Amino acid sequence: MILAVTGGKGGVGKSTLAFELGAALDAVVVDADLGMADLPTGPGPDLHDVLAGRADPVEAVRDGTGPVSILPCGRSLSGARAADVTRLDETLRAVERAYGDVVVDCPAGMKADAGVPLAVADACLVVASPRPYALADAVRTRELARELDAGLVAVAVNRAVEDPPTEAFEDVLGAPAVVVPADPRVGRNLAECRPVMRCAPSSRAGRAVSELASAVARCRRV
Repeated sequence: MILAVTGGKGGVGKSTLAFELGAALDAVVVDADLGMADLPTGPGPDLHDVLAGRADPVEAVRDGTGPVSILPCGRSLSGARAADVTRLDETLRAVERAYGDVVVDCPAGMKADAGVPLAVADACLVVASPRPYALADAVRTRELARELDAGLVAVAVNRAVEDPPTEAFEDVLGAPAVVVPADPRVGRNLAECRPVMRCAPSSRAGRAVSELASAVARCRRV
């Protein structure tokens, strides 16, 4: 299964949740944000190289070096320019065949490249801010996903400090809304490649990610 983690705005925590879901689902996480990559990287080929035809998708996966397998994306402008997004479909399918579940960290917003992973994905998870304007952003993202036939698994109302209006998200979007509370360990542990799902699974954030993973698993069985 290929799951796209997407959202209407940048800065809502897509990358951190994609990383956490990778740990929860034992999936490969692919950083498909070609211009503003956030997931950890390191020496070796990356998604820019794969999409430019310079590297094999499976060989570019950082496997066994940490708790989450990642196909990172390059950070250079030249790499982004050389990347052919039409290769993303075959890239994600190749990783899926080799590893099983794939979680894709999508570009933010409604840019043209944001739709490419959604067009390939079997389903999507929308990440939204708990702020009042977030519902409209989530609706626009859901509509794009619907046009591209990526079913909505759930909405993650991320970095919540107070109880957000989850009923509004569920009623309008037609999918379960899961509140992921603000937890400084989530962002910090991404940089350290230590998912909260592994180091603090019983925390409120860890339980929320488990709930999201369960929603994905239910979708997989349908």
